Amino acid sequence: MSANMSRPAGWLRENRYGLFVVALVVGAGSAVGALVFRFLVLGFTWLATGYQEFGQDGRIDSAHAPWLGPLFYVLAPAVGGLIYGPVVYRWAREARGHGVPEVMLAVAERGGRIRPQVAVVKAFASALTIGSGGSVGREGPIVQIGSALASSLGQAIRMPTSRLRILVACGAAGGISATFNAPITGVFFGAEIILREISAGSLFAIMLSSMVADAIVRPLIGDAPFLAQFPHSASLEHSADYLLVAALAVIAAFVGQLFKWVLYAVEDLCDRLWAGRPEWARPAVGGLLVGLLLLALPQLYGVGYPVMFRALDGHYTLWFLVLLAAAKIFATSLTLGVGGSGGVFAPSLFVGLMTGTAYGVVVDQLFGDAAGSPALYAAIGMAGVFASGTRAPLTALASVVEMTGDFTLALPVMLTGAISTLVSRSISYGTVYTQKLLRRGQDIERLQDYEYRRMMHARGDEPSAA
Repeated sequence: MSANMSRPAGWLRENRYGLFVVALVVGAGSAVGALVFRFLVLGFTWLATGYQEFGQDGRIDSAHAPWLGPLFYVLAPAVGGLIYGPVVYRWAREARGHGVPEVMLAVAERGGRIRPQVAVVKAFASALTIGSGGSVGREGPIVQIGSALASSLGQAIRMPTSRLRILVACGAAGGISATFNAPITGVFFGAEIILREISAGSLFAIMLSSMVADAIVRPLIGDAPFLAQFPHSASLEHSADYLLVAALAVIAAFVGQLFKWVLYAVEDLCDRLWAGRPEWARPAVGGLLVGLLLLALPQLYGVGYPVMFRALDGHYTLWFLVLLAAAKIFATSLTLGVGGSGGVFAPSLFVGLMTGTAYGVVVDQLFGDAAGSPALYAAIGMAGVFASGTRAPLTALASVVEMTGDFTLALPVMLTGAISTLVSRSISYGTVYTQKLLRRGQDIERLQDYEYRRMMHARGDEPSAA
């Protein structure tokens, strides 16, 4: 580092306000990263299909290759895997999968250090996975992209480990905020899931990053809620309806746990079947299986937000809603199991919405208008499945309320998040994110508890055993 740069860098490292200045820069960088990634996804989807969104209208031909007919659905994920598979294997193998566990591990065990090339490789691989039909979400990639950018900046100015960890959480928060137009969700995601602790200094830095990221993208993508088509007429008619909410919360909790179990069961199966073969070719060969699933159910193509909107509008029957929920769990698990790159946040919302809407249809038939709108239960389902998988009830609350733009949902979503998290904890130990690390023998929950006890003991605050 040159002498001209060393003095500002030193101020950023040592001054109490330096962290907040860098957090602002990280928020801006995360916003740019989110925008670039969004356009990459749209671009790759258009290159493959001729449309910016594909699959929601059932089986239609690709505008660029109509002569392929239904065969397009089988070949598209395989061709995508043939391109990104070698790139991930050669330059950043941690870009494979849903990304968030690697960021959590970097914060917990590596002092927030993430290799700079991860941002580029993750953006390319995930955008191509989604654009070529992979049934995954955008949040995992953008969290890893924003966090890698933040870590690279922090390492460049030699930030101390304690601040570097916070900056990684800032990058994740900025990415979530810019992607979903949800700055509060970004704050809770960064603090509750990535950093897994809340202090005044870290929370303020994360808030700054999330706010700046959202402020930058709003003039470009608009200020409407991410799920702007969500009907705002959804509300509870009677206090007794909270019993129906609680019942759905329990159901959603079990669905969230099923999602986690299937995700890693499919990954184990893929690992056994592919053992001893070249990993760079795995996404291409496995992509054929993903393609066969898309051939049977084109609505699983990509992230699936348009399909969620159609479900809210009442376009799908009860049995098809249940089918979509179950199929999305398997499609996401298969996409990641064969080596694809993408997130599980959006698939959790997809599965939760289908589960909740199906439940809403049933209670509407049983109790009529007194049970409230099925859309209300769609929101409850989204919060329940996500809270069960992540055990992050604050993030679940913020995400559903901000993405729908309906703050009247706060009370039933709070109840849902609490119940789903409690049921999840009673069933299993790890979350959908930490389970991947546990399978590698890395328990960051116990590590965090050990570090806390060690710090208390060093300060003399920990009571001695009698």
